[in-house]
Amino acid sequence: MHNLALALHDLGHNVTGSDDEIYEPSRTRLKKSGLLPTEYGWFSEKISKDLDAVILGMHARPDNPELAAALALDIPVYSYPEYVALQAKDQKRVVIAGSHGKTTTTAMIMHVLGKMEMEYDYLVGAQLEGFDRMVKLTNAPLIILEGDEYLSSPIDRRPKMMHYKPDVAVITGVAWDHINVFPTFEIYEQQFKDFILEMNKGSKLFYYQHDESLEHMMTTSDVHVDTESYDKVDNRNDVVVYGGKEYKLNIIGQHNMQNLEAARKVCLELGISSGDFFEAIQDFRGAAKRLQYRGDRGGFRVYQDFAHAPSKVKATCDAVKEWFASEKLYAFFELHTFSSLNKEFLPQYKDSLSKADLAVVVYDDHTLQMKKMPPLSPEFVKEQFNHPNIEVITDNQAVLQRLLDLPKDGNILMMSSGTFGGLDYNSITD
Repeated sequence: MHNLALALHDLGHNVTGSDDEIYEPSRTRLKKSGLLPTEYGWFSEKISKDLDAVILGMHARPDNPELAAALALDIPVYSYPEYVALQAKDQKRVVIAGSHGKTTTTAMIMHVLGKMEMEYDYLVGAQLEGFDRMVKLTNAPLIILEGDEYLSSPIDRRPKMMHYKPDVAVITGVAWDHINVFPTFEIYEQQFKDFILEMNKGSKLFYYQHDESLEHMMTTSDVHVDTESYDKVDNRNDVVVYGGKEYKLNIIGQHNMQNLEAARKVCLELGISSGDFFEAIQDFRGAAKRLQYRGDRGGFRVYQDFAHAPSKVKATCDAVKEWFASEKLYAFFELHTFSSLNKEFLPQYKDSLSKADLAVVVYDDHTLQMKKMPPLSPEFVKEQFNHPNIEVITDNQAVLQRLLDLPKDGNILMMSSGTFGGLDYNSITD
């Protein structure tokens, strides 16, 4: 939300905002631009007919007093993606959707477009190297949008991606997630079917060809768009050969080779040759918390990843082990989302950590209490992952000590959509 506020402020709009708490780096960025509220909380008297619009964040409650005041005064209320879509209505829209890899694929496309000095706007779900913000809105002819399938706002129950009506789209894969709003796989899968059906006639859709759900959609649904499947870039570890030339990459993992091929297909559609694409992508280092290298430890590496859904955890864990096949892998995974802490959903994680030499699953009883969820038994959690060498830690404060106790004979992978209780990565690297 603060990224959007800053973008609109830069366009010359008069922007105000409210929140019950503001964290870094949002706080400092807002203060620097003169947008930091003088007091936290919700104040219905701030809402008046002078406002042209209210933009509602996903985590505001439906009974928020400022929202109630806006609705009572008939002020237009937009969700974040709805407002961005309104701004982008006259632009060529590229949307990257899917259960996994969408942030990285979006970031790859943005990186290459920047190298080619093309004008474009964007909305991406992570902080990227070389970009001050996660959203940019101007009058550029093109916009690149990460298409999240989660709900738009408390009063707009559509997935975010449904607002964007792409001219070019990617679906990276479909793997059940967000059980709190999509209680069955069939309901979750339907969101992507609807996304395809809502695409503009004559638009282009790229989809990962080895995803069973997507393949079934393409053969059984009334798809009215131009579709093309993709596999992965042909690579030898971190080297791609194209047109007789070698290109060295700074990313690892077969899932990233799939992301890379999706990005290449989109860039081709936008008029960028494959040779130029590979030349430009060589210094791409990924998005924050997406297999992000955090430092060295006794000659081995520490990686951080945002992985939280079963398919993401498995792909990330497999990637590090496959890339460094002769080295041990110590994988730490924090149960932090509603889905991952749900007893009914936990069996979906079976074998997701199988490539790790040691698997450590972390969850905090305080997190369960805050989410008003029932307690979880460590023994039950162990059973669901089906790993022969697994530990469970139920206190975030104990994670650092367990990391420090590890022998310095292997790589460490930290996976969470949270922070492991505010873990300082500098404390575990040399």
